[in-house]
Amino acid sequence: MNGVIVIDKPQDFTSFDVVAVMRRLCGQKKIGHTGTLDPMATGVLPLLLGKATRAAALLDDTDKEYRAGFQLGYCTDTQDTTGKKLQECGEKVPKSQIEAVLPYFRGNIWQIPPMYSAVQKNGQRLYTLARQGIEVERDKRPVTIYELVLNEFDENTQSGVLTVRCSAGTYIRTLCADIGEKLGTFGVMSSLRRTRAAGFSLEDAVSLDEAKLLSEQGTLEQKVRPTESLFYTRPALQVTAAQARRFQNGGALSLERLSALPRDRADGSTLRVLSPDGVFLGLGAVDGEKAELSVLRLFCETGTDF
Repeated sequence: MNGVIVIDKPQDFTSFDVVAVMRRLCGQKKIGHTGTLDPMATGVLPLLLGKATRAAALLDDTDKEYRAGFQLGYCTDTQDTTGKKLQECGEKVPKSQIEAVLPYFRGNIWQIPPMYSAVQKNGQRLYTLARQGIEVERDKRPVTIYELVLNEFDENTQSGVLTVRCSAGTYIRTLCADIGEKLGTFGVMSSLRRTRAAGFSLEDAVSLDEAKLLSEQGTLEQKVRPTESLFYTRPALQVTAAQARRFQNGGALSLERLSALPRDRADGSTLRVLSPDGVFLGLGAVDGEKAELSVLRLFCETGTDF
């Protein structure tokens, strides 16, 4: 199989656990994922199958969307409910006060990565140091919160749910902790469901149980999306048969001879290159200095007859 299959990751599975299961179900070793989800989290996990794994390094850091549960009143060493409780605060916060502080976290903000994260410090993962009881200073990182909505909040239990649409690299655990701090109390993340990533949503995803059933029925491949779906945001360029063969052989294409060249052709921009009959050949990069479209990555079999 070659392409993308979107899995609805179950709780308590690591992203690598999901990859291991899908290797068995798909009957192939070459599978990768587009970004890890913590074991606690569920939701959208796009997997790259076969030749689609070539796309991993070329994917944009796309926005992500989450539905996050949170609990006010205490903090942990992991900033979520799986960690060791460190401090508590008995003072209750009204819903109106939460609504009042959320604007401070919309737009461009700074976050300090949590110790239990894959961020590296002096060549070591922070979570490795955290497991040894070592805490080190971390640099703030800029992230963007495009949407932050309080969906529900129970003032008695001090628990609620947020919808968060954010840039890649945003830590939702840290967001919950920072909101708690802004409220004069503590906050932890109690659940996390990723509803959108890499351009895919929960509607595009299948559960592992469903994938197992489809595999037994021999129909799992029907859920595999084309590799091109990873790059639908890039402008498409349809070339002639002769140009398709040249591109497939690694040859650059003259910009002057590309009659259907999209308007978005700035130097360094990336285009989806399609054969005359719409077959996705690969990605081309515009070289303004040479007035060429060079091969960035090929995904179609070399020697295909156009």
